[in-house]
This record gives sequence, structure tokens and C-alpha cells, in this order.
Amino acid sequence: MTEPTRAFDLQDFLPYVLNQAAEELSRGFQVVYRTRYGMTRTQWRVLANLGKFGAMTARDICAISHVEKTKVSRAVAALEQAQMLTREVSSKDRRAEVLSLTESGKAVFAELGQLGVAFDAQLRDRLGEAEAKQLIALLGRLVDLSPRKATGAGTDPDDPAS
Repeated sequence: MTEPTRAFDLQDFLPYVLNQAAEELSRGFQVVYRTRYGMTRTQWRVLANLGKFGAMTARDICAISHVEKTKVSRAVAALEQAQMLTREVSSKDRRAEVLSLTESGKAVFAELGQLGVAFDAQLRDRLGEAEAKQLIALLGRLVDLSPRKATGAGTDPDDPAS
């Protein structure tokens, strides 16, 4: 590792710049699901993970989406209230609940998924396909190079030592 030779500049700090870009894009798509269904970002992430991966526990969703357990719990309760998901006691671990989308939840996921594809297509059009592919490759490389991934540290959002 090389010694820093320049002053710290937040605007040039990769984690900050990446977070700013992700936040702006996320807010752009948030308008879609909030306007149509009154969903929060966490509710959308829970719905999207269940739609993509199928039945799983809230803990699984936390691990995949890097969202705090309390936020996921609130989102699950709201989606259950809206009859978009159901809970069943896990046959593997009676302390855990397996979450699944209802038919209504699947329909909402399908609709929002198509709107997400359109949102993504607009971004790709603005960037150009070559830059979009390059960006995806670079972001994948950053994920692979992350210290957290390399050491395994920080993989459990409930573990303060992570």
C-alpha cells in the first residue's frame, strides 16, 4: 500500500463519489415506486429481493441488500399489511420466518421490474452502451477488491465487530 501524498478531498474519495451516484440514481427510481405504490426504498428492496430470489428470511434479505434488520422488519410489516407478502415459520429453524410474495406482490414486482428495465435503459442511452458496460465491469471489480470482501469482515450487519 502506498503512502498518501495528497490532501484528502471528499469530492475525489471513491466511496463518497460512488455513494453520491448511487443515491441520485436510487432517488430517481424511487419516484416510480413511491408514486405508484407509496413504497419506501426498503420496501422496494425487500419486494425486489423476494421477486428475484424467491422465498427467504428477513435475515437473508439483510445480508443480500445490506439493509439494517430494523428497517427490513418495518418494511416486511408494511408489505404484509399491504398483502404483498406472507410469513411462514421456517421448517428448518422454528425461530425464523420465511417470507414469500403473494400473487399481488408478484404482480407489483413484475410491473415495477418492467419500469426498472425502462429506467435502466434510459441511463444506458445517456451513457452509451460501451460506457455502461465499462461502468458495470469497473463496479464489479471494485466490489471484488473491497477490503470487506477480501477479509470477510463486515459481512454480518448485526455484528458490531464487522
